[in-house]
Amino acid sequence: MVVKDFQLINHQWFTDSRQVVSHASGSWLADAVFFAIQGEHHDGHEFIGELYRKGIRQFVVERSSLTPERRAELANYTDAQFIEVDSSLQTLQMLASEHRRQFRIPVIGITGSNGKTIVKEWLAQLVSGSSASGDFVVAKSPKSYNSQLGVPLSVHELTESHTLGIFEAGISKTQEMQALETIIRPTIGIFTNIGTAHDEGFRTRKQKVAEKLRLFIHANTLIYCTDYADIDEEVNLLLKAVNPDMRFVTWSLTGQKATYQGVLTGDQLRLTDSKNGSLNLTLRLPFTDPASVENLMHCIVTMLTLRPWNSDELQNRLNRLRPVSMRLEQKEGINNCVLIDDSYNNDVVGLQLALRFLNQQRTRSRRMVVLSDVLQSGQPEDELYGQVGALMRANEVEQFVGVGLVVSRNAQFFPKNSLFYATTDEFLTRFPFSELRDSAVLVKGARPFSFERIVHRLERKVHGTVLEINLDSLTHNLNYYREKVGSATKLMVMVKAFAYGSGSAEVAQLLQFHRVDCLAVAYADEGVSLRQNGVDLPIMVMNPAPETFATLLEYKLEPEIYSMRLLREWGRFAAESKPQGEGENKPLPTASCPLHLKIDTGMHRLGFLESELPTVADYLKRHPMLRIATVFSHLVGADEAQFNSFSREQYETFLRSTALLEETLGYQPTRHLLNSAGIVRFPDYKLDMVRLGIGLYGVEASQIDQAALQTVGTLRTIISQIKTVGAGESVGYSRRGVLDHEARIATLAIGYADGYDRRLGNGIGEVWVNGTRCPTVGNVCMDMTMIDITAASANEGDEVMIFGAELPITELSQRIGTIPYEILTGVSERVKRVFFKEGN
Repeated sequence: MVVKDFQLINHQWFTDSRQVVSHASGSWLADAVFFAIQGEHHDGHEFIGELYRKGIRQFVVERSSLTPERRAELANYTDAQFIEVDSSLQTLQMLASEHRRQFRIPVIGITGSNGKTIVKEWLAQLVSGSSASGDFVVAKSPKSYNSQLGVPLSVHELTESHTLGIFEAGISKTQEMQALETIIRPTIGIFTNIGTAHDEGFRTRKQKVAEKLRLFIHANTLIYCTDYADIDEEVNLLLKAVNPDMRFVTWSLTGQKATYQGVLTGDQLRLTDSKNGSLNLTLRLPFTDPASVENLMHCIVTMLTLRPWNSDELQNRLNRLRPVSMRLEQKEGINNCVLIDDSYNNDVVGLQLALRFLNQQRTRSRRMVVLSDVLQSGQPEDELYGQVGALMRANEVEQFVGVGLVVSRNAQFFPKNSLFYATTDEFLTRFPFSELRDSAVLVKGARPFSFERIVHRLERKVHGTVLEINLDSLTHNLNYYREKVGSATKLMVMVKAFAYGSGSAEVAQLLQFHRVDCLAVAYADEGVSLRQNGVDLPIMVMNPAPETFATLLEYKLEPEIYSMRLLREWGRFAAESKPQGEGENKPLPTASCPLHLKIDTGMHRLGFLESELPTVADYLKRHPMLRIATVFSHLVGADEAQFNSFSREQYETFLRSTALLEETLGYQPTRHLLNSAGIVRFPDYKLDMVRLGIGLYGVEASQIDQAALQTVGTLRTIISQIKTVGAGESVGYSRRGVLDHEARIATLAIGYADGYDRRLGNGIGEVWVNGTRCPTVGNVCMDMTMIDITAASANEGDEVMIFGAELPITELSQRIGTIPYEILTGVSERVKRVFFKEGN
């Protein structure tokens, strides 16, 4: 069957079951189609039943996934249409290519190692505006949708109203760009730069350049910087031979041969046309750091390529540029609200992504959305706002607030209790902020509406120290360990101790979203908190106490049982308990009290010894309402090679123990032995399930695969004051910090009450100040710490990194002779947590 026979080009496309929230009224899902894709870490076919119940009736499925059992399941959905293909992803790409061929507008394709998203966003800001001024109606990739999946979803957003497309393309290995080129088919190309990103996927840097150049084999024009010799060489060697009629528009800031020569003095850029001298512009740049200058040069040269602009026009447009934040952040809001800040941009696909994130936040019962006019959509107003209104209903948004003249005049598409304001100023003046309480609030607005002002008004004001949690990095680490153990092995994730300092509810909600199998907490109250925040995964409580048994039962929490005393107490409680509404003496039903049995194979902390297991098994056999959900043990030295033989002994003891239980009880509980370090060092011991702890948060305890993990937590603070202190003077309590030179001393808004260990004082610790490591001076105080910034460029109010990518937490722990766990869990709960997602 050929692609054009599918009749799916103009449908809504879904590739993630979590994007489909509910079966909404009207035609919201009438033209929706779900592409079931088999990925590295998931299989979309597993969620067809769930999507059918939500209202989806059209599915693209892969033949290789259609086992007899699955075909039997799908046969039950009699009114659904299933289109069988070899690859759902390739089918999606082919459909997007077919869609792209319907348009004859200029389309800009952007690739390179860095800057793709910034160039795309800035260029869209610069060329958009009033159609009366000859500006463009732009379709662009939402956020950083530049992958094999993201590109077709982006191009599918092109409509007849758009007059320019801007799409980015990213690859991580060979043979990927060909498919993206067919989908984007750019008429103008931008090659931003070449760097180290994804070097591991290519033999050489030149091979990576050549692979990226495949995006432009049919383009009319290519824009690039000749200061990158590798790009210039490969363009001349390969691309000119493939496409001899291509126009090359180049630029340089170092005097290399190029179409445009730029000279930067301070923030003044002088740009000349080196070929005929017809252009001589002087522009003031809004940003002057090297990366921003490079991105701005690509934008300016592209604008000059699209059409002539005089210097006043260019300068006026540059003046309105704002920094592009690609982060979707979760913050603490006023009046016990949770605030989701996605205020940099507004488009329908980005709105769907933000609403999906909003739906993960179950810590608040009410949902509110503040949305500006949706600009540059290319859709008729009634169609666009009808779709936006349907999204609000499908996502069960209780309160909608529209800001802008266009959304306001389309109020009929939104719930009757919606509020509308013509401008951001009107919203800030008239909105009843005191009535906003206990809500999850999404703020999403197009750049001209300056919604950062709304965010500032809604954000709870706390002191300047913040722990940033990168949810994308956490997801990356989760998938790394999932790949290690394979899809057949279950995953229990540890969220005890406030999720290792990262925020239990928020992390647990993300893990539930990514469908881990179960969670583990230390105490019952931690499990209760997760239940109250909408987490319904199985939860193991590692330190249960008899006085909490009723709580465990009420909140469906499952105890770790590690001694006969505790087992008998749990058994007595189960026998004496009854379901709500049942008779006085009716016991709990069989197997209604799952437990997790801990075996001591050598840790000698908690757990049953092997010799005790016959007694345990006999007791469980006589009390069938108690069923072992999982049986587990803990490796003593999984992270150290010197204990390998002992780890092997523990594994063999564990196998004997579980075999005895299975033989006596007649069933095999789920078995788990490995922690984060064990997953890396002993993959053969993975059994039925593994327990992921510190590795999820970016610390590889064995240090074998640390480079494969991403930093999750970054602790930042601000400089409260700077002063110059002379040589011989002392700094801090007890005069411990005596200076041997005249120094600039900065006082930071962080101390040991925030979790910055006192042992890091007196030069033992260092912090990261605008690219420079600066040592501590004197003792760390309860709420403040002093540092020497003599070697750094810094001002009061500047941000300082305490730990993060440039200052790893492992280094901090080594400096004071401890472990990363202590540093992470020591970050005080008074420190504000900000959860964010980068890109898509």
